[in-house]
Amino acid sequence: MTDVTVIHIGMGALVLAAKLCGPMLLTALAVGFAISLFQSVTQIQEQTISFVPKAVAVGVVLVVCGRWMLHELTTYTSNLYEQIPALLSHGG
Repeated sequence: MTDVTVIHIGMGALVLAAKLCGPMLLTALAVGFAISLFQSVTQIQEQTISFVPKAVAVGVVLVVCGRWMLHELTTYTSNLYEQIPALLSHGG
């Protein structure tokens, strides 16, 4: 296995991690921004008020996108396991 192969596998893992985290992070960002805007308009400066809506929104995203996320993860893992004999036999 060459260093290029290792970098390619690592880059694929990082891209997969970004794809899987993206929906949750963007949802938390959008909800946090909306709550901050609401707090600015109403001048309510309570730090803990945004926690529950963010947690609920991220939970909804997990329920909605969970099947897709699991499919992406199992597909990546299956492809990685299928590459093992080729990586060991001729070095990539």
